[in-house]
Order: sequence, then structure tokens, then C-alpha cells
Amino acid sequence: MKKLYRSKKNRLIAGVCGGIGEYLGVDPTIIRLLWVLLSLEGIGIPGYIMAWIIIPEEP
Repeated sequence: MKKLYRSKKNRLIAGVCGGIGEYLGVDPTIIRLLWVLLSLEGIGIPGYIMAWIIIPEEP
């Protein structure tokens, strides 16, 4: 069973985008670009902080 974790390898700030990229099997850079687009709409930064709190770090 696959689980979502914050990445320790693909980390720039907290590993949220790296973890989502690893979970979905896509390049984390794509996830980061999508997150930047969400940030332009005002959703990205609060969403990132919530994901940082909710998603556990990779064991």
C-alpha cells in the first residue's frame, strides 16, 4: 500500500512537493510549478503550510 509522505530526498523547503511528486510518480518540479500557479490565486501558501502540518515526514 502506497502512502503519502514529505520527502527527505526531494526537499527544498519542507518536502511537500517532493513527496507528492514521488506519490504520483511525476517529477517534483511539475508539482512545484503547479503550486506556484496556485499561489498566484492565493491558495498555494496557506495550502502548503497546511500540507506541511498534515503530511508526515518520510520514515
